Amino acid sequence: MQEIFKEIHQVWLATLHAGFISKTSSRVTLYNFSDIFWRHFGWVENYFIRNEINYNYDIPQVPLRVEKLSYLYNDIINRLKKIQTKLESIDDLRIKERINSDIIYIVEALKLLEDEEVTAFSMNRQYNDMELSNEARDALTLFLFEESYKEYELILVYNYSKANSNSAFLNRIYEILIGESVFHLRSFGEMMATMGILAVPRMVMEEIYKFEDLEQFLLGGIDEERKAKENCKALSNAVSQTNAHFASFFEFINNQENYHIALMQEALTYILSQKENI
Repeated sequence: MQEIFKEIHQVWLATLHAGFISKTSSRVTLYNFSDIFWRHFGWVENYFIRNEINYNYDIPQVPLRVEKLSYLYNDIINRLKKIQTKLESIDDLRIKERINSDIIYIVEALKLLEDEEVTAFSMNRQYNDMELSNEARDALTLFLFEESYKEYELILVYNYSKANSNSAFLNRIYEILIGESVFHLRSFGEMMATMGILAVPRMVMEEIYKFEDLEQFLLGGIDEERKAKENCKALSNAVSQTNAHFASFFEFINNQENYHIALMQEALTYILSQKENI
């Protein structure tokens, strides 16, 4: 089960990044499949929690550097077939049958996707035909590397908190924040692929998501969101002179961070009120 869990995590990441790389309608299909793998990930995680089995999110680095997307599709297919061979270790028949059924379909569907030349690792640092100053290009590159990792980290942090919480109030907030971070990660990942600087996020250390003090985590999270706002604002200013589209996009992301802060403050208020009632 532990091996299946890690392999599903890797398949989810590989399929998600294949979506970043694709320049055709296959991107939508790949995102849909990555969503399915994310649900598989959650079901196995819930199995661990129900059975009081210790687990973590540690995985080996997912290799992505390919010249053609078909190579990555084949790698995903091989990983899925490997998962299939281990499904017998799952004693929940419903989960086992559902994961197996999904894999059977997705393997065949991946074989039919259009092959594409991959330019996501070219390091050209150009975004289509948009003109960027050297300052703006450097600022954008640094921002995308830092924020793509941050969003991946937040997805895992919020997911672990949600999976291990019995509070419907907090879980509603976690679910919103996970969805927002997935959107941001996809947006940044697509930009990185277009600029030829795509990279797989490094592994998130266990102590980051297995925190003991939720109140302190929320306070730290609010501070992180405020820093993200500052980064977005600085980037918007850096690119505004050369590209109005980028400036508008990062202002859009910056404004979304306001709601994230409001949600985390709402969660913090709830936690403090629960303490008072004890």
